Amino acid sequence: MAAQAGTAIVWFRRDLRVVDHPALVEAATHESVVCVYIDDPKREGDWATGEASKWWLSRSLEKLDKALRQLGVSLSIYQGSTEAVLETLIHDHQATGVYWNRLYEPAIVHADKALKAKLSSSTETAQCVVKSFQAHVLKEPWEMLKKDQTPYLVFTPYWKHFQVTWEASTPLQPPKKLNAPATDTRLDSIEPQALAPDHPWTEKLSKYWVPGIEGAASQLASFVDDRVASYETLRNRPDHAGTSALSPYLHFGELSVGQVVRALESSGELPIGEGALSFVRELVWREFSHYLMFYYPHLPDQPLKPAFESFPWRSPDDYASDLETWKRGRTGVPMVDAGMRQLWETGWMHNRVRMVVASYLTKNLLIPWQEGARHFWDTLVDADLANNTQGWQWTAGCGADASPYFRVFNPVLQGEKFDPRGEYVKKWCPELQDRDSKNVHQPQEGLDLKKQRQQALDAYAQIKKR
Repeated sequence: MAAQAGTAIVWFRRDLRVVDHPALVEAATHESVVCVYIDDPKREGDWATGEASKWWLSRSLEKLDKALRQLGVSLSIYQGSTEAVLETLIHDHQATGVYWNRLYEPAIVHADKALKAKLSSSTETAQCVVKSFQAHVLKEPWEMLKKDQTPYLVFTPYWKHFQVTWEASTPLQPPKKLNAPATDTRLDSIEPQALAPDHPWTEKLSKYWVPGIEGAASQLASFVDDRVASYETLRNRPDHAGTSALSPYLHFGELSVGQVVRALESSGELPIGEGALSFVRELVWREFSHYLMFYYPHLPDQPLKPAFESFPWRSPDDYASDLETWKRGRTGVPMVDAGMRQLWETGWMHNRVRMVVASYLTKNLLIPWQEGARHFWDTLVDADLANNTQGWQWTAGCGADASPYFRVFNPVLQGEKFDPRGEYVKKWCPELQDRDSKNVHQPQEGLDLKKQRQQALDAYAQIKKR
């Protein structure tokens, strides 16, 4: 098939891969291709990339550039207004196509619509085809509505709908060869390292993670080969390596979610193994989180349930010290402190423990969930706005399909159930090494978890009356 005339621009975002990349495949039908990443924090509103994610991003871009060079082109990285950068590139290369893959965060959705309208209507860029593609989710939000065409607010019927409507797709292979344009641009490209954070604490993350396409493939293979069979039984055990650890790779798009599901499939059907099916359900929970944010764009900052807008949280002046103690893992509650120290050291926390530390912050300490969400956003390598928001609102009791507010996670009982020998808390809280397993999860003397729980229930009773 003859190539389309002119140059195509591929705008990479959180799709830092070459496999299963529809925008790249479309661009490859042109005579030449320009691949770009644009650092434009203003497009993301109040949720510009956090520090741990910046560390990951800078390294992932290096790996993407390496993969693109093997195809014949390189990755150019620019800083500034996305609109201005793309308009300049279109002009300089006389581009005939601009392609990107869709994202679903509220500020980005709004900005993308405006960008597409501007590029399509401008006399200087009107000759350029502007097109976006589905690559970040398995099902578009508008494909998953109830019979009355309203969005789901409960996960179980959403999951059932997904199971009967989803069809496996053939993975998109990367182009065999891409041609760089003969023309140049006035813009100056920067190195990936220029996007790395200033905070030195992120450097230790390299002890625990290998960002990029190759690291993603290795992690997926390890999970499928070694851990997926036991996933259902061990996924809640922080004292075991029972989870996939794929979340940062999915967030940055070094793997597509379709690649992960296909790796788990059996003859084109959803996996029949208990562990694999359980993991696919978690992937669809991820989809549900993006889906909710698409239809309810206020969620990153406001509760889905309006009643919680008047919840009697403590004031910032009152809780500032407790918030800092929680962040540093110095609360005196072993399961909470272990989780927060794991986060600070590795940029990641086990999902069961995320629920425990979130419950402790919101219900034991009566600190607004938004404070916890902000801290996670800055310190998690897998900080995903939809998943982070959904997780915090679920635990706080104010989101869709949420844990009932009266369900206050008891960190002692959670520890005894999911870390029965105390191996997890002893790893991250070495001062507890000498405690026996029967007492290792007990809080420090003077902490009254029962009293804190009752204060949470009393606060909830206030908004119920209203």
